[in-house]
Amino acid sequence: MNQPVTVRVFDIVGGPLCVSANDGQLLHDKIAPLLKAGMPVVLSFGRVEILISAFLNAAIGQLYGDLSENRIRDLLSVRDLATDDLDMLEHVVENAKRYFSRPEDFDRAWREELGDEEE
Repeated sequence: MNQPVTVRVFDIVGGPLCVSANDGQLLHDKIAPLLKAGMPVVLSFGRVEILISAFLNAAIGQLYGDLSENRIRDLLSVRDLATDDLDMLEHVVENAKRYFSRPEDFDRAWREELGDEEE
């Protein structure tokens, strides 16, 4: 197996605050091609002080729309993550797996909730 590529989240977002979905997208765009190519990736959250679910949804959650759960589990690992943040990541992953198992149903329900029945 290939040597893992370590991606330092702090370096990708340019600081200790992981609070923007746009910054999460930057991280996603860095790791998704590596994972798709079969490269193991270690995400290091060292020096990250604040982390929110919107960031994790963009960075990691959307991977479940592109790759299988098994592939992600085999190739992606995290380190230097506080226990509370690890719990939040697990919640994000469970929601992403649920969403991507039936995205049309979730999207339709969301449109109905908003009163927007058009496609």
